[in-house]
Amino acid sequence: MLSTRALGLAPSLRQAAFSPARNHVLRNVIRSSITKRSIQTQSLKPEDGTTILNKQRLQRPSSPHFTIYEPQLTWVGSIFNRITGVGLSFLLYGFSLAYLVAPGTFDSTHVIEFVGGLPDAVKYAGKFILALPFTFHSFNGIRHLLWDSGKFLTVKGAYSSGYAVLGATAISTIVLMFQ
Repeated sequence: MLSTRALGLAPSLRQAAFSPARNHVLRNVIRSSITKRSIQTQSLKPEDGTTILNKQRLQRPSSPHFTIYEPQLTWVGSIFNRITGVGLSFLLYGFSLAYLVAPGTFDSTHVIEFVGGLPDAVKYAGKFILALPFTFHSFNGIRHLLWDSGKFLTVKGAYSSGYAVLGATAISTIVLMFQ
């Protein structure tokens, strides 16, 4: 482009490219060199298109990340943090809605009487099931707050804080289970 400007060829090249006579000759050369083939098409109903698409999707390979990547503490912790958050939210909203629907059945006196009548093994299992996600989600939330403040952002820091969360979760779950 610079050479055409330096030599003053830009106007003549522009004129040659846009001149009708030369454009017509070029168009005929291109048309004669391109072979035409006939393609038959058929119209499909929308549900047939969906069926064809679903068959194509079944033949696609699944993403290889399940088989080629080794589980790492960072992404396993992230997934477990989301699962525990959803589970705890489900319990909170479920109990709250149950209390709104039947306040006489789900008040604290009836819940304490019900739990008091359960065998000890069921009580400990229930405490474990409630304490583990609660403590993990709490400690991992503190870990995320530390990340937001700029601490433990290196790979070593992420792993050391991840192991600290796992250790604190194990200890606090056991403490809460036996109280």
